[in-house]
Amino acid sequence: MNRRLFIRKLIDAVVLLAMVLVFNFFLFRVVDRDPLARYRGRSKLSPEQRAAIIKRFGLDGSKWDQFVTYMSRTVRGDFGRSFDSTKPVKDEILAALPNTLTLVGISTVLTIGIGLWIGIRAGWRRGSSFDKITTPVTMALYGTPEFFLGMLFLAFLGARLGWFPTGGVSDPAAEYTGFAAVVDRARHLVLPVATLTLGYLGSYSLVMRTSMLDTLREDYLTTARAKGLRDRDVMRSHAVPNALLPSVSLIAIGFGFIIGGAITTETVFSYPGLGLETYEAINNNDLPMMQALFMFSSIAVIVFNIFADVVLAFLDPRIKVSV
Repeated sequence: MNRRLFIRKLIDAVVLLAMVLVFNFFLFRVVDRDPLARYRGRSKLSPEQRAAIIKRFGLDGSKWDQFVTYMSRTVRGDFGRSFDSTKPVKDEILAALPNTLTLVGISTVLTIGIGLWIGIRAGWRRGSSFDKITTPVTMALYGTPEFFLGMLFLAFLGARLGWFPTGGVSDPAAEYTGFAAVVDRARHLVLPVATLTLGYLGSYSLVMRTSMLDTLREDYLTTARAKGLRDRDVMRSHAVPNALLPSVSLIAIGFGFIIGGAITTETVFSYPGLGLETYEAINNNDLPMMQALFMFSSIAVIVFNIFADVVLAFLDPRIKVSV
């Protein structure tokens, strides 16, 4: 692996992260928010009480003072308190993070595996019945909004047929333990996982199909066939490994977005993850929560982009850094 490439990407990531931190502060302060707007009796608060509450939320002083406080707290891992619940933002994010990692993680793995398989087969057999069916179907699903697809599943498979729960992560009325609790949790995941998986199949299958078609034009595949290798061996040993390279970045970005959650899907299914937290934070003008969620998502994407660049440099020695 090119050490210079890794160092350069690491420096770029640090600079980009610093820009995200600064942008994150000013992005949510374009319009001033009143931290006392959600208090019904705010008109009866004394000046001292109002000042104490504003100071508690870190909104006292000038914008520069707030920026210095924001940076110092962020470096220490303190993201303040939620305007809505008044609980530490870090605690709420850590409580919702496992749910998001489970939901979006499972759907991402399924989407990558199924999408790449469809793209490989469709590209290798271009013009076949499989290609003519899967390509338009995956594109149609990719063009369908997630919330619409989720509501269809919710209305028919959940509400009308009653095959699966319509929301949440578990049945609050039942006290399942052991394997029964695992099954209950899995049933609650079926519809949101299916929504995310079907919704993003097209992105991976199309990229992989296009990459396979480009790879099939290479001379080394003709040479491999001339040596007497079977088509299956040519595909597995020569075509697929080289065609996978363009998909590495897409896969890395997909994993990066796991931390951000799936806002529309989690909202439709009332799934208590980071996506639903983001939706509620936007609706409630919860400044600290929005800042923390945006920063976590940005860091995840930056880290996985570095990972993709490093993996690409390892898989393809032709990638070099210009002097």
